[in-house]
Amino acid sequence: MSENTPAAELPVVVIGAGPIGLAAAAHLIERGLEPLVLEAGPAAGTAVREWSHVRLFSPWAEVVDPVAEKLLAPTGWTRPDGKAYPSGGDWAEKYLRPLADVLGDRVRYRTRVTGVARAGRDRIVDSGRTEQPFTVHVEHTDGREEQIRARAVVDASGTWSTPNPLGANGLPALGERAANGRISYRIPDLTDPTVRERFVGKRTAVVGTGASAFTALAHLADLAEDESGTHAVWVLRRGINGSTYGGGEADQLPARGALGLRAKKAVDDGHAAALTGFRTAVVEPVGDRLVLVAEDGRRSEPVDQVVVLTGLRPDLSFLSEVRLGLDERLQAPTALAPLIDPNQHSCGTVYPHGAGELTHPEGDVYLVGMKSYGRAPTFLAMTGYEQVRSVAAALAGDHEAAARVELTLPETGVCGGAGLFDEPNAAQNSGGGCCAAPDAPQLITPGTAPGPGGTAETGGCR
Repeated sequence: MSENTPAAELPVVVIGAGPIGLAAAAHLIERGLEPLVLEAGPAAGTAVREWSHVRLFSPWAEVVDPVAEKLLAPTGWTRPDGKAYPSGGDWAEKYLRPLADVLGDRVRYRTRVTGVARAGRDRIVDSGRTEQPFTVHVEHTDGREEQIRARAVVDASGTWSTPNPLGANGLPALGERAANGRISYRIPDLTDPTVRERFVGKRTAVVGTGASAFTALAHLADLAEDESGTHAVWVLRRGINGSTYGGGEADQLPARGALGLRAKKAVDDGHAAALTGFRTAVVEPVGDRLVLVAEDGRRSEPVDQVVVLTGLRPDLSFLSEVRLGLDERLQAPTALAPLIDPNQHSCGTVYPHGAGELTHPEGDVYLVGMKSYGRAPTFLAMTGYEQVRSVAAALAGDHEAAARVELTLPETGVCGGAGLFDEPNAAQNSGGGCCAAPDAPQLITPGTAPGPGGTAETGGCR
C-alpha cells in the first residue's frame, strides 16, 4: 500500500503469531478488519515451541479461542479432547500451526518489529498526531528493512524473550553475563539427550519459588533417582513456611498441590537442598564451577549449572515512540494493573477485562496477552482471548460489544493443570484456565512464580 492509502484501508498490525496474536487476527477478520501478523520466528508459536516439553495447566477446552475454532472448522479441523492437557508442542502443532495456515499470507514469519511510531510524528509532537496512521519498522532475517503502514497496532509479542535475571534487585548479578554458558532461564528438557548430559551427575542450582521451579526440581529429582551424583540446590529469596509448597493435598487445585508436593519430596528425599533467604548479588567462577554470593555475603556450594526461573518482563524498547500509560511497578496498562497485582490476585481472581482497561494515551495501540500483564504472573489464555475479542470490537467501532464481558471463568480449578510433561493424567480431576506452562509466565507465559506460566517466578497457573 502507498503512503497515501486512507488509514481505514490499512491493516491492523498484530505483533506475534502466538496463541493470543493469532486469536486477535481471527477476531479482526470476524469484524471485517484486515490483520497483518508479524512474527519474528520461523513458525507459528515460536515461543511456545521452546517449551514444547512442558504440559499446560489448562485443558484443550480452555486454550482454543472460539472464533479461531470457527475459522478452522471449514478445513475439517476438530479440537482435541477438551479434557486433555496438551504440551506446548501439542498446542503449537495441533492448533497454532493449522490456525496460521488458514490465515495464510496474513502471517509473515522471520519479520522482527524494531519500532512503532505515528507516521511523521515522534512521541513529542501533538499536532495532527491522531490523524496519522502508524508506521511499523521491521527487519527481516536477511537484513532487509521495511516500513509498514497500519491503522492500529496490537502487540501480542509476549514476554518469553526477556526473562528476569538472577540478581535479586532486578538487575543481572555481577558475573551473570560472563557465566551465561552455565546459566539457563528455562525448565531443562531432560528428555533431550544433549540437555540431559549437562545435568547427569552434576550439581544444579534452581532459583525461584513458583511452578516452574517446582517442575525443574521434580525433573531433577527423577534424574537423581536414575543417575548417582545428580543433586539440586534450591535457592529461595524467602524462607520456607507452610505455604511454600502450595496447599498440598488440601489445595483446591489438586494438580497444583501435587506439583508442590513433588518439589517437597525432592527436598525430603535429599535430592535437593534448600538455600533460603538467599538474594543473589554475584556469580563467581571457581574452577569450572560457579558459586552464588548473596547480598549478605553468604556463599553457595559450587554448582555446575544454574537454572533461573524468576519470572519474565516485557520488552518495551520498540514502543518507545508511542505514548504508553504503564503502571510504574508492573509495567502493565495503568487501568489494568490494580486488577492483576500479584500481591492481591491469583489467576483465578483476575476480573475479565477488555479494551477499556487496555487503552493508552496513544489511541489504537493495545498490548494484549502476556505482554499486557507486564511483570505480573497471573495470566490466563482465556483472559487473553477475551482481551482480543474486546479490542477487535473497539477497533471496529462496536463500543458496546467492546465494553461487554463475555468470559465466564470456571467456578473452580481455574489455575489447574499438570505442569509435568510425563504425567499426562495428573490434572484430569482439576479445572484449567492458565494459558502457559509451568515456566512460561503462568502461561503462558513459562517462567515466574506465581512467568508457559504464573507466579513471580513462572507465570503462576501454568
